[in-house]
Amino acid sequence: MTISNTESKLIILRGNSGSGKTTIAKSLQEHFGAGTLLVSQDTIRRDMLKVQDREGNLSIDLIRQVAEYGKGKCEYVIVEGILYKKRYGDMLANLIDFYEGRAFSYYFDLSFEETVKRHNTRSKKTEFGEDALRSWWIPEDYLGVDGECKFTNDMTRTEIMEQILTQLKE
Repeated sequence: MTISNTESKLIILRGNSGSGKTTIAKSLQEHFGAGTLLVSQDTIRRDMLKVQDREGNLSIDLIRQVAEYGKGKCEYVIVEGILYKKRYGDMLANLIDFYEGRAFSYYFDLSFEETVKRHNTRSKKTEFGEDALRSWWIPEDYLGVDGECKFTNDMTRTEIMEQILTQLKE
């Protein structure tokens, strides 16, 4: 199913490791159904390219290309990952412009303690622990784009989903 370029919506989900981005991204993809493009930083960087998350790594351009591919082909394109502003900010700003006013940016603004708590409920908890989370931790890493929404410790998965779905209908 192909749709008009002006109908595609970009959803950006960012935040520190363990904050719930992937869970929400997968829930959104499930909600929207077939043809929803989920562009996961971890999948592209770690699984497809096997590169370190460093300045200028190959995944930055591929994330952009895959997300651009979805415009006009998918009603919803979801880009999710830690996506540090310093490293990915320019690419994300370009994507937001590319989607011509139909981009929605969300940042999981959780405390370090909350991300550790959430991380310890995941299957990945055996892959890395609190020390690794601390080494990757960057608080308040906002993009600073118009309309950027922040999710906090006290918001449930249901509340986050409801907020996103309500905004997408506007």
